[in-house]
Amino acid sequence: MATTRQSVTISDHLIDILCARGHLDAETAGALRSGEYANLAAFEKELAEQHGISPESILLALAEHAHLPVMPLARFIVPDDLLELLPPELLAQRRALPLARTKSTLTLALADPLDVLAVEEVAGVSRLKVLPVAALESQIRDALGAAEQDSQQGLDEILREATDADLEIAQDSNEDDNVDIEKMLESAEDAPVIRIVNMILVEAIRKGASDIHIEPFEKVLRLRYRIDGILHEMPAPPKILQPAVTSRIKVMANLNIAERRVPQDGRFRIRAQGREIDLRISILPTVHGEKIVLRLLDKSNLAKDLGSIGLDPDSLQKLRHAIQQPHGLILVTGPTGSGKTTTLYSALQELNTPEVNIVTVENPVEYQLMGINQVEIREQVGLSFAAALRSILRQDPDIVLVGETRDAETADIAVKAALTGHLVMTTLHTNDAPGAIARLAYMDIEPFLIASSLRLSQAQRLVRCICTNCKEPYQLTAEYCKSNDIPVEMLDGVELYHGRGCSRCSGTGYKGRAAIMEVLPISPRLRELMLTTTNADAVRNAALEEGFRDLRTNGFFRVREGITTIEEVLRVTTEN
Repeated sequence: MATTRQSVTISDHLIDILCARGHLDAETAGALRSGEYANLAAFEKELAEQHGISPESILLALAEHAHLPVMPLARFIVPDDLLELLPPELLAQRRALPLARTKSTLTLALADPLDVLAVEEVAGVSRLKVLPVAALESQIRDALGAAEQDSQQGLDEILREATDADLEIAQDSNEDDNVDIEKMLESAEDAPVIRIVNMILVEAIRKGASDIHIEPFEKVLRLRYRIDGILHEMPAPPKILQPAVTSRIKVMANLNIAERRVPQDGRFRIRAQGREIDLRISILPTVHGEKIVLRLLDKSNLAKDLGSIGLDPDSLQKLRHAIQQPHGLILVTGPTGSGKTTTLYSALQELNTPEVNIVTVENPVEYQLMGINQVEIREQVGLSFAAALRSILRQDPDIVLVGETRDAETADIAVKAALTGHLVMTTLHTNDAPGAIARLAYMDIEPFLIASSLRLSQAQRLVRCICTNCKEPYQLTAEYCKSNDIPVEMLDGVELYHGRGCSRCSGTGYKGRAAIMEVLPISPRLRELMLTTTNADAVRNAALEEGFRDLRTNGFFRVREGITTIEEVLRVTTEN
């Protein structure tokens, strides 16, 4: 090893361990003790090449010296979220691999268990406490190489195997109504079909998909994943396996495999990559078979509080102030898929203490939360939002969440509950925060009731984040700003970024999503205005005079922070 006293001491200790393990005799050990080595790698090379000691034995000796466990990494798959923590060049240089993380720690595999600098550097980049373990360099290299490749290759191989096997386990798309149920069950439990469905689910989880679409057409099946809000097409199973794949998914969700004429809904739970994932299933009959959409609900992705969902400080402060009020109505608005449920659940988790009684009414219950009483709507037995809400108010609640206010009756009960000492949170399908006030008025809620009960109206959208692995600066042209009416003064002197596309983000330049919000607290002036008009434009103009920032403006602030791109902000927001 090196010629410093510290390095010689380390070499002596390693040699003692190798002797004790029977890999060196006394004469060889003596010769090694008198040698000088440029670094630990050179010492390892001599042990392997000159003395025939295997890499595994050297690693065990190093691990014993460093008092670290040895982690086998054969066929280990690195989760994408861990790879995003550290630059690939750092991992390659330090011969390191992230294995797992908690809120404050990162488990890191090292080919050199004595590399203290690697631990310090990774801790500095990740801002986590590093817990090192030892692992073979070849296995670390293989895992890093596999992570750089397109993970879809695994699905390609299974689909090729299934196609090459020429499986005849189901009829073609022109199936009649007299299907043999026993044959359908057999095909659903056929090993290749099980492997295909499992791989489709695992790949969706690895890629961070929120939905899986399996769509039948005349001659082909189409498989698409919704990743960061955008659908991406993937290699699909052959058309001949369509009935078998459909039956397999129905079996997993406990649905009727013989019923193919009416829609069906169900859910089931799987464990994959150390996580429990709930899947919600919707099956819709089409002219070429049953279209399947699976919604993936990963509770581990839920933020523990509002501060963990990446809000800008201004929005976070206003939201937190509103939910800390003892009573009142909070409206969260936006289109489907804009993250309203995530925001509300984050608020509930922040409020969830033994001192309060929290009850929700949802359709359906997406995530089951400990300590919160959740009611699922069942219209077929008369349990509507309004009926459930009336019963909930007799359950002595402090906080009530109404999954969606769809009708005048539900809106009326929610407003009156907010006026009688309850904190009520609900969602509306409106485009902006001032529009939610007009929507309540359209539901025949009296203006004085709206003004008295409403504490805050909020609208939000989800924008894709720039991939941190391929993020690079770029110049915005004057022509682009002019054609898209972009306020250049907001971006003066700011370095803008975009993603050039890489294997981590599947060439899109984006990885993950963040929320942009417009938050409208109801000030005394707005409350007074609402007594005379609930016109959205009038409310908006008054709010702007008080410093209100709309969605697009807040989006441009996220661009300034380097979180997203101007193109994303323009895609999800409209000009007011």
